[in-house]
Amino acid sequence: MFFGWLKHLMPRGLYGRAALILVLPIVMIQLVVSISFIQRHFEGVTEQMTRNIVQDIALLVERVAVAPDLSAARDQAEEVGEALAMTVALPAGDKAPQADRRVYYDLSGRVVIATLRENFADLGAVDLSDLRRVRLVIATPQGPMEVEFARSRVAVSNPHQLLVLMVATGLLMTLIAFLFLRNQLRPIRRLARAAEDFGKGRIVPYKPAGAIEVRAAGNSFLDMRARIERQIEQRTLLLSGVSHDLRTPLTRLKLSLSMMADEPEARDMERDVEEMERLIDAFLAFVRGDALEGEAELMDPITLVRSSIEDARRAGRNVVLRTVEGAGKARLRERAVRRALDNLIGNAVRYGTRAEVSLAILDRAVRIGVEDDGPGIARERREEALRPFTRLDDARNQDRGSGAGLGLAISADIARSHGGTLRLGESETLGGLKAELVLAR
Repeated sequence: MFFGWLKHLMPRGLYGRAALILVLPIVMIQLVVSISFIQRHFEGVTEQMTRNIVQDIALLVERVAVAPDLSAARDQAEEVGEALAMTVALPAGDKAPQADRRVYYDLSGRVVIATLRENFADLGAVDLSDLRRVRLVIATPQGPMEVEFARSRVAVSNPHQLLVLMVATGLLMTLIAFLFLRNQLRPIRRLARAAEDFGKGRIVPYKPAGAIEVRAAGNSFLDMRARIERQIEQRTLLLSGVSHDLRTPLTRLKLSLSMMADEPEARDMERDVEEMERLIDAFLAFVRGDALEGEAELMDPITLVRSSIEDARRAGRNVVLRTVEGAGKARLRERAVRRALDNLIGNAVRYGTRAEVSLAILDRAVRIGVEDDGPGIARERREEALRPFTRLDDARNQDRGSGAGLGLAISADIARSHGGTLRLGESETLGGLKAELVLAR
């Protein structure tokens, strides 16, 4: 459970994780060194310096204690205090410290007070509120005596300088390391963007750079992209030749059948030839995909969807635009998306009586939903329905229209070429099939 909670707090991006790996050890080292070494070192030095001043204070107290009267004690205190660079008031005035005081962040002050009390049983109050001076009250036979001296005599002056130097050096080295790291991560991000764009059907210029491993990955990506492009090109050329070769004998068959109009079998054979032509057209449309649809352009999905629905309504199809969420433009292939949407709308009105279209423009995707009131597709057969040349006789009424079983497959292929997917589900409002075309923006 702890690791699951920690995982949610970790950065998700490569930059964030690399910076965490870089900064966290530096911070931990500085904390460990500051706490375990520097602080203990300063405390030891402070204790040693305070023990040295204890001897001076003890001499002062001894001289005052042997004085015969207050006047002689005051003279001795002033004489010894001047020699020891201390300011002495005997007896202590009204402004003398009444209780121990120190600034909350003065860690060495705690050591000074503890060391003084350890060596003087008659020590009164110690005031360290002024970081530049030490004031204390100590009992003598002549009354309480106030002693004041420089704080530098019991504590290291400017102890924070080492900490500041460590922090400044750590920040400088972190900045240098981050600049170096950014140069190493930049080729990886460029490779990721090129792969993402290619997954969306966009070919962007890319040149491998960076470390040897990154260059190797970049060259492998370029080889893969080139092979896929060659396969698409060869597939298109092959099918163009197949189309020409098949249409020629079909044309001869149609011509021969037209000369056999009196034969009873001629009409059946003509229907078979027309069916073969439709199958060839559907097959070519599927295999060609959106390779010939041009480059993706920045456009308004709302305008595209409204235009497709308007064309469907002019063709006599019962289709409406139900909801539109969000706004903005997306980089799409207009003809390919129109063809995918036309296929979904055509399927919806073929197997149902009406269709409803919804559009949602999200931060990273465009989602187009088409719902109908037809029989729908069973959950266990939805994946099968997306395969080419699949006709689900049990789920979709084939008597209501002919087809090669390529409408959903073509739409799914177009969605994948845009870095998205085609999802099939059940319409909550109409009860039939709900097809969602998700396209990356």
